[in-house]
Amino acid sequence: MTTVTNTQTSESADLAGEAERWRRIAARTGPADRSAAEAGVRLAYRTAGLAEPERIVWAGSPRAAVAAVRTLRGAGRSVRREVRTLPWAAERERLHGRLGPVGWAEHWARTGAPLWETTALLVERVRTGVVEESAPTPADEPAVRLALLDAVLGQHDAPWLAALGGGDEDGDGTGPLTGLAAAARAAGWWWPYERVAVVAERPLELHRDEAGRLDRGDGPALVFPDGFALYAWKGMPVPADFLAGLDALTPERIRAEENAELRRVMLEHYGYDRYLAESGARPVHRDSTGVLWRIDLEGDEPVLTVEVVNSTPEPDGTYRTYWLRVPPSTRTAREGVAWTFGLRPDAYEPEVQT
Repeated sequence: MTTVTNTQTSESADLAGEAERWRRIAARTGPADRSAAEAGVRLAYRTAGLAEPERIVWAGSPRAAVAAVRTLRGAGRSVRREVRTLPWAAERERLHGRLGPVGWAEHWARTGAPLWETTALLVERVRTGVVEESAPTPADEPAVRLALLDAVLGQHDAPWLAALGGGDEDGDGTGPLTGLAAAARAAGWWWPYERVAVVAERPLELHRDEAGRLDRGDGPALVFPDGFALYAWKGMPVPADFLAGLDALTPERIRAEENAELRRVMLEHYGYDRYLAESGARPVHRDSTGVLWRIDLEGDEPVLTVEVVNSTPEPDGTYRTYWLRVPPSTRTAREGVAWTFGLRPDAYEPEVQT
């Protein structure tokens, strides 16, 4: 029998609390605390054994920061390796040595891992947006991407800062990652060079769905103070003017869309049930589980959905109908419903359908 001590319970609660604090920091919006951010940046330089930057330049977004970085004169070389990479690696190695491989894996699972996927997706989306808006020609892309590689991710370094705890176990503000953590709590991405640091503001707005993906149907999902904005529908990037036309969709407009991914967004917004009713979609199979419908799309794989009726009545006595998206290879309604449960058709035998 495994005995869980009060100390272990307390440590687990502390780790969960730290992860939650950093989750909130990663999603924080609103103006940066500039004085706190600058103090954190200067401390990060000193901790790395470097002279403080002679000046700190503020930018309204990562896009504006990249533009500033590309026009800097006399800033010196990037010191990201000294300020972020080396202390980061040393702290991870220290923790790994103390906890061992299994202990480190468990520690990461309770701290950084829950934040990793959604934060990494957001970081990649911001990078892509900066490249798209800052590189007017393919020849400009390498320089923009190189500038992005110099960035410290500030609040979006939250997964690692949650796992490494800011490197300040003694609580005296002198840990190797204390400056990085202070800057992350107060601002967005920042770029460290020998004599100049460029710091970007945090977003003013961040809209995500339950899965943590950028998502907004009536405006930009991510907005920075200088107007840099990203539009997305359930994680998929969409053009700014695309969302404005969703309320005026018709089956003909959906069929005419050449971009397969945008067409799928249109279908989801319009509603498979409504599209089925108005577009002449055909049922290809029906059995006791429901009806399998097929929507043929030009230049794309067909969309197959299973129409099922909830056997549990609503409060008003009606029975709600659902449309379940299933793989294009689905041949029967039972096979489609079974797939949604991760089962083979012959293994799907519910006593009561709900």
